[in-house]
Amino acid sequence: MIVITGSAGFIGSALAARLNEARFFDLVLVDDFQRPEKDANHAGLIFSEKVERSEFNDWLDANESQVQFVFHLGARTDTTEQDRGIFDALNLRYSQDVWQRCVRYGLPLVYASSAATYGGGEFGYQDSHEVVEKLKPLNPYGDSKNDFDRWALAQSDSGNAPYFWAGLKFFNVFGPNEYHKGRMASVVFHTFNQVNATGGMKLFRSHRPDYTDGGQTRDFVYVKDLAEVCLFLMHHRKTESNGLYNLGSGKARTFLDLAHATFDAMGKPRNVSFIDTPEDIRDTYQYFTEADMSKLKSIGYDRPFASLEEAIEDYVHHYLNSGKRWTAPKT
Repeated sequence: MIVITGSAGFIGSALAARLNEARFFDLVLVDDFQRPEKDANHAGLIFSEKVERSEFNDWLDANESQVQFVFHLGARTDTTEQDRGIFDALNLRYSQDVWQRCVRYGLPLVYASSAATYGGGEFGYQDSHEVVEKLKPLNPYGDSKNDFDRWALAQSDSGNAPYFWAGLKFFNVFGPNEYHKGRMASVVFHTFNQVNATGGMKLFRSHRPDYTDGGQTRDFVYVKDLAEVCLFLMHHRKTESNGLYNLGSGKARTFLDLAHATFDAMGKPRNVSFIDTPEDIRDTYQYFTEADMSKLKSIGYDRPFASLEEAIEDYVHHYLNSGKRWTAPKT
């Protein structure tokens, strides 16, 4: 059995679809399955069992002998949420419970961290363990992810870690199965919908003199590339490779590049205008992120990542145009 927490969500359901494509069908899907807007993400998957998030720890205690791998991707991911108690419960303490059970039962673990841990980028974007204590995330979500990374490293240093573990610092992930995410969905998703509705796209204006409007940059990574890395780590699982890893494309691109690529994939004329960045996120807005991917490559991952244009073309043509999810292949 392969466990995937967060399996009703964006990345979790995408990983489950990729595992199905690779002929892994003995999956245990873990999530809060009470949100109907996420039902379509897992409706077409092939799996053995669904387990409610609140019942998972008890389920794992009873079924640990049947589990071969745990992907812990479930988390509260709203970067605008200010209630630290929510993040402490779901992103920190729950993750600690999963970690400790993986230690107790000898299970390998891959979990979702975030590039939000890097804050404003004062210390760069290198996935070095030495920099984790210095990082200053810009919001409670980023704090919760960095708090768990710090805790995991301390546990590992003291010998209280799964025999194989990896924390993946996801950068700006986009792709199929994010339909339910609302404001937190990718800019590709919002561009597609705005263009269909109005013929144009409004991007945030730059509020810094060193960046042009639309010149703010991100490391955008396609969810299909992310799933390939997860499969690689599931097969790799070498103790000497334990640790934190960036997971981006390794190449920063501007929001204007992204918008133009979406217009082109849709076959629509480019029509971009600018609005002020909302005040509630303006002070914590990142103007540049770019993953240093050398560490992942150093352990043998050599599969190329899709370019922004290639990924957006696939997303638009095979999913957004039809409203389809990435789900199990037809057999």
